[in-house]
Amino acid sequence: MSTNEQRIRTLIERWAEAVHRGDLDAVVAHHAEDIVMYDVPPPHEGVRGLDAYRKTWPPFFAWQALGAVFEIESLDVTAGDDVAFAHALLRCGTPEELTADPGNRLRLTLGLRQEHGRWVVSHEHHSFPIADRTVDSIEDRARAEQEVRRLHERWFEATAAKDLDAMMSVIAADVDSYEHDTPLRHQGVAAVREICARGLDVDSAVTWDVPNLRIMVRDDLAVAWGLNRVRDEVSESWSRGTRVFERRNGDWVMIHQHLSYPYDPDTGAARTDLHP
Repeated sequence: MSTNEQRIRTLIERWAEAVHRGDLDAVVAHHAEDIVMYDVPPPHEGVRGLDAYRKTWPPFFAWQALGAVFEIESLDVTAGDDVAFAHALLRCGTPEELTADPGNRLRLTLGLRQEHGRWVVSHEHHSFPIADRTVDSIEDRARAEQEVRRLHERWFEATAAKDLDAMMSVIAADVDSYEHDTPLRHQGVAAVREICARGLDVDSAVTWDVPNLRIMVRDDLAVAWGLNRVRDEVSESWSRGTRVFERRNGDWVMIHQHLSYPYDPDTGAARTDLHP
């Protein structure tokens, strides 16, 4: 094995280990500024540039935190003086997915070049084979989970911008929402819009996010849950949230939401002061 082949093999093995432990800086460390990646999820034209490449990984790390593995099973490297390529097969999936389809593997191809005396990855291509519906589901779920996660990110941004129309754009007309506020049930997007408008009607900036967001997708239904963090200039509150989404005409919309605060069994009062 040549010195270049050994260096590239080590680079790829360390990259895979960094992916598995969710170390973003180590994942991007040996990639070119003009990296082009063809990934399993969209966009279909690929991800271009190091900044865009970096942004693809946090959703994957969140999915991987569910217990998924990402480990090289086989790796072949061919290297010249200035350019090289490698191809590999990896075990990539949750325990449930690998149990259902133990032979399925993620396929990886890398193109590398010498740059200022070091090897960098200039092209990366990931794919799963389309052999049966089980394999399709793994790819579809990964894509759909990222779509629902990006929907939440747009939601957070719209809240910070106090853009009520953008906030409502991902909510179904027939949504059924259990809010913190009375009544017990809010039916229809107009009722939810009224609640959101009251929340934005303050002088200070308002933000909300779900730091521990979890998402599960099956076909055209998705469930997301986590702790909601709402902040303004003087306070921060946490509550519990579960949301159900349906894919309609190719787009995900929220059809149900359930928000709650825990209550104090001694007083019967809602505990809005709790923090994780």
